[in-house]
Amino acid sequence: MSAGALLLLGLLFGMQHATEADHLAAVATLVARERQLGPAIRQGVFWGLGHSLTLLLFGGAVMVVGIAMSDRSVHALEGAVGVMLVLLGADLLRRLWRDRIHFHPHAHVGQAPGAGLHFHAHSHRGEHAPHDRATHVHEHRPVPLRALVVGMVHGLAGSAALVLLTLQKVRSPWLGLVYVLLFGLGSVAGMAILSAIVSVPMRLSARRLTRWHRALNVAVALFSIALGLHVIGTEWI
Repeated sequence: MSAGALLLLGLLFGMQHATEADHLAAVATLVARERQLGPAIRQGVFWGLGHSLTLLLFGGAVMVVGIAMSDRSVHALEGAVGVMLVLLGADLLRRLWRDRIHFHPHAHVGQAPGAGLHFHAHSHRGEHAPHDRATHVHEHRPVPLRALVVGMVHGLAGSAALVLLTLQKVRSPWLGLVYVLLFGLGSVAGMAILSAIVSVPMRLSARRLTRWHRALNVAVALFSIALGLHVIGTEWI
């Protein structure tokens, strides 16, 4: 296989890699927080960036320095992904129960009336005064750190199989690193697309169908928990 074909394969394989079940479960719990397409895609992008960061760091250590992981370590990291999925699903259920979330339109601080109007999840836990929707505002974090950390955990857990596959085809460690980099870029693109797709039913149900939206969130949380328990049972038991 030529170097160009191998690198193209890395890019396409990275995009396909983003659609694996544990990645879908993770991004669904992350996107459940967002009601706009842009922030939802940003969750996927930062998941992909975190995933790529650990792939590059670990891949570089294996290909350049020669560090290798034992089978026991690989299973331990895969099991850690299962624990993370359980925690993500449980946290989503916790927030739904605790915050009594509902959805309504609002704008950001400093915008003209009617400008930038969008829908957002909002909690009234602990509030006693009547809620004024006309003055309701939210601030958004520019960097979704949770998505970045979740992507890093996924990247570390999946890096061993990726590196071993790459080493079977690549003699040059530097060409291998470029392969890993393109794989990472493919995973960023794939997860961004997946996040956009997953956000569609969330955003549509959030506009008018609060009960359906809550049902979707519960389904996502239970899927994440069930898959996490399955991964834990497979890797640790």
